Order: sequence, then C-alpha cells, then structure tokens
Amino acid sequence: MTVVARKLSYVTPSPQGAAIVTFEPVEPEESPKEECGVFGVWAPGEDVAKLAYYGLYALQHRGQEAAGIAVADGSQVLVFKDLGLVSQVFDEQTLAAMPGHVAIGHCRYSTTGSTTWENAQPVFRNTAAGTGVALGHNGNLVNTAELAKQAREAGLIETRGAPTATTDSDILGALLAHGAADATLEQAALQLLPTVRGAFCLTFMDENTLYAARDPYGVRPLSLGRLDRGWVVASETAALDIVGASFVRDIEPGELLAIDADGVRSTRFANPTPKGCVFEYVYLARPDSVIGGRSVHATRVEIGRRLASEHPVDADLVIGVPESGIPAAVGYAQGSGIAYGQGLMKNAYVGRTFIQPSQTIRQLGIRLKLNPLKEVIRGKRLIVVDDSIVRGNTQRALIRMLREAGALEVHVRIASPPVKWPCFYGIDFATPAELIANGSSGDEDEMLEDVRRAIGADTLGYISQQGMVAATEQPSSRLCSACFDGNYPIELPGESALGKNVIEHMLANAARSGMPLQDANDNASALRRP
Repeated sequence: MTVVARKLSYVTPSPQGAAIVTFEPVEPEESPKEECGVFGVWAPGEDVAKLAYYGLYALQHRGQEAAGIAVADGSQVLVFKDLGLVSQVFDEQTLAAMPGHVAIGHCRYSTTGSTTWENAQPVFRNTAAGTGVALGHNGNLVNTAELAKQAREAGLIETRGAPTATTDSDILGALLAHGAADATLEQAALQLLPTVRGAFCLTFMDENTLYAARDPYGVRPLSLGRLDRGWVVASETAALDIVGASFVRDIEPGELLAIDADGVRSTRFANPTPKGCVFEYVYLARPDSVIGGRSVHATRVEIGRRLASEHPVDADLVIGVPESGIPAAVGYAQGSGIAYGQGLMKNAYVGRTFIQPSQTIRQLGIRLKLNPLKEVIRGKRLIVVDDSIVRGNTQRALIRMLREAGALEVHVRIASPPVKWPCFYGIDFATPAELIANGSSGDEDEMLEDVRRAIGADTLGYISQQGMVAATEQPSSRLCSACFDGNYPIELPGESALGKNVIEHMLANAARSGMPLQDANDNASALRRP
C-alpha cells in the first residue's frame, strides 16, 4: 500500500481570516540556480523521517521550490511533498506520522518541468507486482525525449486528463517501476541506468531497501555516510555532518548502491569517465562540504589568492558579495595584502515571503537583499569579489549602490571565468543571448571592456580557467567546465530535445495532434534555441 500526501500550497487562511499567498519569490535573482538536493537514509530504530528532514535542511541551498520525503516501514511507502521550503512543507506533526526504517528526501529547483505539485519529488510509481518505488533526482538528463517516448509506448504517460508530472525524474521513476514488474528493483535499475544519458544522482527506494546511483561522469556530487545503526547518502558531505553521520566515501561515477539488512552492495553499471562540475566548487555547494577530497571553502579561498595574483589593483579594502563571494574575497585579501572588511549586509530572509510583493517592492531589487555599511566603505577604493557574472544586472545595481554610499572606486573581481555557455547538466543558467559575456563580438579584451562598461566598474578581472581549476586540486581532465569553454562531456541531442519544458511541449503537441511523442517533438524544433 502506498500513500502520497500533500497540503494546500497556494493560499492559506491566516488567523485573522486574510488570504496569504505563499512561496512568492521577490528578488530578481540572476545567479545560477542550484539544481536539487537528494538525501537517503536506511536506519532501523531511528527516526528516519526526521533525519531526512534535517538532511534536506542542510541541502536547502540546492533547491527552494519544493520539498518532499518518502518513508517505508517494510509494508508500505508513504510520500509527503509540497511546494515551498523544507521548513514550510514539514512540521513536527507531519514527521511524527511518517514511521519507517528507510527514507529518501528531495529539495527541488526545477531544471526540467514547471513548478507544480505534480513535479515535486520524490516521484512515486506502483509496480505491477504491487510494490512501490519512490525516487529523487539531482541533475538533468539529455535524452529525456527518447526516454519519454519509451515510457509513452509502454503506456506510462498520458497526454490528456488530470495534471501529470512533466520531469525527466518522473520518466525515470516510471521506467524503473515498469522494469520491476518481472524483476527486482535492483535488476530493473541495472537494466535502465546504462540507457540514461546526462547528469544524475539518484536516491530511490521500495518498501525495504535504499538505493543510490551516480551517472558515469559523476557530474553532481553524491556521498555515502555511516550512522551507528545505519547508512546515509547525500548530495553534499555537509548534510552527513548535520545528521551525525561519518563520511565513508564518494559514490563512484557509474555506481549503483543497494542498502538493506544485508549491508551495502555495490554494482558498476557503466565505466566511469569522471567529469565533476567545477561550478560546484565555485558557487553551488556549501562551503563546509568536501567534494572529491577537496574542501569547497579552501578552494574558494585559493581562487581568491590566485585572483589577486592574476588581477592586482591598488585599493583600500576588499569586500565580498555575500555569501558565496566571501571566501574568495578573504583569499584575495590574503594574496594582495589589502585589508578585508565586511562592506555589505545580507538580509537572509528575503528569498521567499508570505506577502505578495508589489511592483514598488520589486523595483527595490538588490536593496532588499544587500545593504552597504556606509561607515565602512565611504571614501574607500573598493575591491568587490563575487562568484560569477551571468546577466550583469546584479553587479550593475550593486556598483551603483556602493558609489551612492560613498565608495571612491569600485574594482570588480570575479571568482570564475566568464560564463559563455548554458548548462544542460542541472544548472539553470540564463539563455546564451542573456549571458553578458556572450554579448561582445570582439576578442577577449574587448569582451572584458564591454562587460566592465556595462556594469559600471572602474576595473574588472576574472580568474583564469587554469587558475580556477588549479584551486580545486583536481585534474582538468576530471572536471566539466562547459559553461566556460563550451566543451560538453556528454553528447547533446538536437535542440528540440533540450529545454526546461521539453516534456510539457511534447505532451501538448501530442495531445493536439494525436501523434506519438517523438513525432510531435520532431515538429517542435523551434521551441528552444540553445
């Protein structure tokens, strides 16, 4: 037996009887969006739902659109999910009603599919054998159209009727459950996973067993941890720390783990070709996480030191843009000998609000999020260190604000190379046309000058790709830097098979035309231009 539960997410009555609109973003955030966070725990005798909750809380930075937890006690799978932050979706009463010995959790930022309850995870499917499969996915697939065609031909997707999930994750869950009709879930996974292309870190489960899998390129991080009475898997090691688990090892690219009463079983489903995302070190991961044996915080500080060496400038004070720019700013100060100071205050609660913002509030933009410490920056020549520049809107507004607060000069230093290419492996960057570093038709020097003028900085310097990679202490051959150099390690399909809403477009076309999914998709090649 399986129960999938939800609660009303959009409008909730307040004690005074007023309608409160929930989960409305108010900041014009242009930073790259984290892809998702996954967590899994197998621990008989422990409160696994609460452990999953704390694990997701530690991974909240990886996705703020929706959250969910699935638990099982050997006889049934219970899934509870909703739109919103982890703390908004779950309360003590809900967690207390979720007993079991195995659980998975997921916090979502949408890289495929719209922000709807149906697309929240974990996804769930029944098998023909009467068991259940719950699955959470971090990453993004590049052969979603091909897998969706398989699922449709097997009768696993409907193009008409009630709202349905439209994510690559749901397609995976459907095919996995379908394969388990006449095989074990482990056998079904070993059949399916070699056919899946793209970036994926999966946690999935049935009534008894926890599974974890990582794509052959290891684009996204996934780690295994040990509890006194069980095991934990998580997108980042910081989540292991939060729940009191000791780090055991990284799950290898191309590896499937099964965890149950017999222990941990490891099976290789594909030969590894490691290509970990370098942007995890630069921006995505928590600074207190460790990826590939290298501290994220130490990497960012080292990037700052190298940035100071590559782009020195005479100034009075180094400040970082909270939060991800701060470690690199500390490193820049160390490398340059220029004093570091806290010049910007961040409002930690601005990301989402229970009050629907007016246009006036929206126009405040970055001022809702950051406010300068005037007494610190007045009369100073500033070096401002940030993690990246995407469109340039945030930096332009920030520089204007710093000048208004009395800064004499503003020199911008960026802890990553220019972002020139979109990501198809789980980061929601802007489109190529919106990337400010893509807007120049000249050489590298002309591009830098164009960006500098556009954001209004006195000088501008990016860390070199070589400097960034060296700071990670990983061989460049084991890293994906496609957003900087356009070298995509996983082959991409035609443009019509890519895009955040690829399944929704396919379903809509199929419903209108009555054609099979693949044919309908072939007629929609103009839907997205990468």
